[in-house]
Amino acid sequence: MMGNFTRFLTPEALEDYRRDGAVVLRGVFEDHWIEAVRRGIAKNLAKPSQYSEALRVKEGEGAYFNDYCNWSWIEEFSDYIFNSPAATVARFFTESPNITFYHEHVLNKEPGTSKHTPWHHDQSYYPFKGHQVCSLWMPVDPVSEECSVKFVAGSHRWPRWLFPVKFASEKRYPTKEGLQEEEKDEEGNLASYSPVPVDEIEAGKWPILKWKCEPGDVVVFHMRTVHGAKGNTSETRQRRVLSTRWLGDDARLCRRPWVVSPPITAGLVPGDPPTCSTFPAVPVGT
Repeated sequence: MMGNFTRFLTPEALEDYRRDGAVVLRGVFEDHWIEAVRRGIAKNLAKPSQYSEALRVKEGEGAYFNDYCNWSWIEEFSDYIFNSPAATVARFFTESPNITFYHEHVLNKEPGTSKHTPWHHDQSYYPFKGHQVCSLWMPVDPVSEECSVKFVAGSHRWPRWLFPVKFASEKRYPTKEGLQEEEKDEEGNLASYSPVPVDEIEAGKWPILKWKCEPGDVVVFHMRTVHGAKGNTSETRQRRVLSTRWLGDDARLCRRPWVVSPPITAGLVPGDPPTCSTFPAVPVGT
C-alpha cells in the first residue's frame, strides 16, 4: 500500500534538510493518498471548524481558506496520518526514534486569490519547544514555482525567535498581560522574539528556496524555517495543500507570551512531552 517510498529518504536529502531547513521529495505519495486527501479537503471545505478563515484582499476574488485540527472526524486525514508514508518521512527528517502527530492544516487558495501567505516561522505560534520538529507540505494540485511555498534557506538556525503574525492583518500577535516577550531556548539561553525581517528577506539578503510541485510531491521543513507564499495566479485551478505537523522526542510543552495557535494544549503543563490522545504517537516501521 505504501510502495517503495523509502528510496527518497537518502543521506543527501537529510543533509539538505539539516543545512537549509527545507527539502522537496518527488513522487512520495501514491495516487491512493492524493485522492484520499482531496476527499478530506472537500469535507473540510464543506464543514469548516471554528478555527477556519477565508481571507480575501477584495470582494469578488478568490479566497485563501485555512483550517486545522479536523483529523479526528475526517477519516481520510486520520488514514493519511496513521497509514501513509507521512509519519516515516517525518521521523527520518527529525532524526527522532519516535514521532508524534501534532495537527493537520488545510491550505486552499482558490483561483484568482491575491492574498499571500506572509513571511513567518511556525514554531513560535505553537506551545512546543524542541529541535526535532517538522512539517510536511503536500499539495494535491500542480503548483507552479511562482505560487509555491518559498523558504529562507538556513533560517531554522537563526539564533532568535520571531513574532508570529496574523495571516489576515499581517500584524504580530498581541502579548498576554503579565508575560515576558522572551523564553529560554533548547540550550537554556535567553531568547527574545524579533519581528520577521521582511524587508531584508525581500531585498535578497538570504537565499530563497522554492520548487514547482506536482501531486505526490512533498516539501519537508523545520518548524523554525521562515517561509511564505504568493497568492494563486491561476484563474482555473485551486492550490489545495495538506500540511501536517510532527513532533519528535525532544519536544516539550512551553509557555508563549500570546494565545497559541492552535489554542490547544490538551491539559499538558510546561515541560511535558506532547504524546497523548490529542497528539498521538504514530508507530512506524524501522
